[in-house]
Amino acid sequence: MDFQNTEQRVKELRNLLNQYGYEYYVLDKPSVPDAEYDRIMQELLKWEETYPQLRTEDSPTQRVGGAVLDMFEKVQHRVPMLSLGNAFNEQDLRDFDRRIRQAVGDKISYVCELKIDGLAVSLRYEEGLFVQGATRGDGTIGEDITNNLKTIKSMPLRLTENVSIEVRGEAFMPKRSFEMLNEARKERGEELFANPRNAAAGSLRQLDPKIAAARRLDVFLYGIGNPEAIGADSHSGGLDYLDQLGFKTNKERRRCATIDDVLEFIQGWTEKRPQLPYEIDGIVIKVDSLDQQAELGTTAKSPRWAIAYKFPAEEVITTLLDIELSVGRTGVITPTAILEPVKVAGTTVQRASLHNEDLIREKDIKIGDKVVIKKAGDIIPEVVNVLADQRTGEEVDFYMPTHCPECESELVRLDGEVALRCINPKCPAQIREGLIHFVSRDAMNIEGLGEKVISQLFAEKLISDVADIYKLTREQLMELERMGEKSVSNLLQAIEASKDNSLEKLLFGLGIRLVGAKAAKTLAQQFETMERLASTSKEELIAINEIGDKMADSIVSFFEQEEAKELIQELVAAGVNMDYKGTKPVSAEESDSIFAGKTVVLTGKLEQLKRNEAKEKIEALGGNVAGSVSKKTHLVVAGADAGSKLTKAQELGIEVWDEERLIAELNK
Repeated sequence: MDFQNTEQRVKELRNLLNQYGYEYYVLDKPSVPDAEYDRIMQELLKWEETYPQLRTEDSPTQRVGGAVLDMFEKVQHRVPMLSLGNAFNEQDLRDFDRRIRQAVGDKISYVCELKIDGLAVSLRYEEGLFVQGATRGDGTIGEDITNNLKTIKSMPLRLTENVSIEVRGEAFMPKRSFEMLNEARKERGEELFANPRNAAAGSLRQLDPKIAAARRLDVFLYGIGNPEAIGADSHSGGLDYLDQLGFKTNKERRRCATIDDVLEFIQGWTEKRPQLPYEIDGIVIKVDSLDQQAELGTTAKSPRWAIAYKFPAEEVITTLLDIELSVGRTGVITPTAILEPVKVAGTTVQRASLHNEDLIREKDIKIGDKVVIKKAGDIIPEVVNVLADQRTGEEVDFYMPTHCPECESELVRLDGEVALRCINPKCPAQIREGLIHFVSRDAMNIEGLGEKVISQLFAEKLISDVADIYKLTREQLMELERMGEKSVSNLLQAIEASKDNSLEKLLFGLGIRLVGAKAAKTLAQQFETMERLASTSKEELIAINEIGDKMADSIVSFFEQEEAKELIQELVAAGVNMDYKGTKPVSAEESDSIFAGKTVVLTGKLEQLKRNEAKEKIEALGGNVAGSVSKKTHLVVAGADAGSKLTKAQELGIEVWDEERLIAELNK
């Protein structure tokens, strides 16, 4: 066969495989036997090996490909992936409906969808070709898992139309795939996955795509990141369009005219849930009209136009075998129930938090008791109550210790607290937990320094405080188990990169009592340098809106300790940044900028500025950036493909700028 005929044959084979794959994996209506699909695949592989120039990115042969990665690259979502607020009962849903009607009137409809229990992902297509896939991450920054997502056969590598679009969905592991995976792991003597959600997340974060391919994942698409770009005017219309493009959407959805219809839909699926071939943990309810969604807007974390109803927690009975104690980084002693393994809401549960001694006394919990447990919100195992009438007399009372289980120091109960604490600053457990906190994502975010590696370094006495992390050498790390040349190089690079973090990351990482990530950012913005913060007074601190008496006392006490002063000096000597690198917001009264006191909405795609960058610059000049257009909006900045927000701004007579005007004003 000559090259021209081969090229034509390759196209025919590729089209056939895409068609058969769509029928099998999306429609669940295979039109040919598996043997015929395999025969065509082998022929295509043969021609692509003979003529590599005919191999394309969207070829079905490319679903398991790509080299094994050393680490995942970070990806900034063009449109943030927000989380959903929760509803747990009928009243929560009726309150949600009331808020919606008060805001946009009574002419509304909802779309109800099954809440798939998996991993949220974002898929980006350019001119119809799949180019990138990412995890949700923190909603703004995710991880590039493109090669792993390609292994999901229901996800199209090329769309039926040459559109550029970003879509959102839930990757999941079907129940049958989960059972087969755990059966195989059991035979190999490997630890079993607790539930399909964990298994799906673990599979998509494998550095080797071949492992992900073997796990037989699936995906349902549930939304479009930029629906205005395709001219959609409703969420349901957007889902129908995704079907046309060749995506797999969940057909068990319904458009509901009233909240009573929504409640009926929920009741039906509460009963039918066990019959599904995949796990769900609730129902998602969304306002259908995109114009009404825009009018309702979002909070910092979630859209006001959607809510997730969570199924009532499943309750089961098991035996409480023992109570184990752990020491947190702040010295709090936490008792944990060790349970006879039992399955709850699709997960095998062996541990449940008991919080503190008062709760144990209040619920009259004894070791050996039969207990009722549930998963609060289908996530956290919790002991509901004891079945006292089933006691045999062999149960044993539990008493909290008087001394720390790690360092033997005497425990104390601080005024106004129910928790027992170890206040020994040299307690090994506290130091270890503090180290784990320091390297965590919201703190210094040192990739590769997870809990296991930190525990190993601590046990080997290679680190005893956070400053020691910056003294680690290649030779020391190479001696650790499971640490190869490449892993060590990546880890050393990550440690070096963390030195450039802005001050708020370091402040949060230091674990100052009561100072969370948000308070750390406020302190960094206010004082700008570690030196200024360390020498501040309680009076100066409580003058800041978000800082109360207790937090101010905690901050002052921390910086008065000699150990803290020495630690900071060691970090300075290691080259760790001590300054705030972000923009410092100013009040409208302080700013003479055109943005001062104005509410600005950004819409469409900005070509020169990232959305977050533009937001920070506007807020630094005393402006407020909102997510939706209303009568209170002063200004709309419209980039490419601006949709309903621009239309609404024009209808309301709101001033509209393009990106060039925005940049010009920011530069003044």
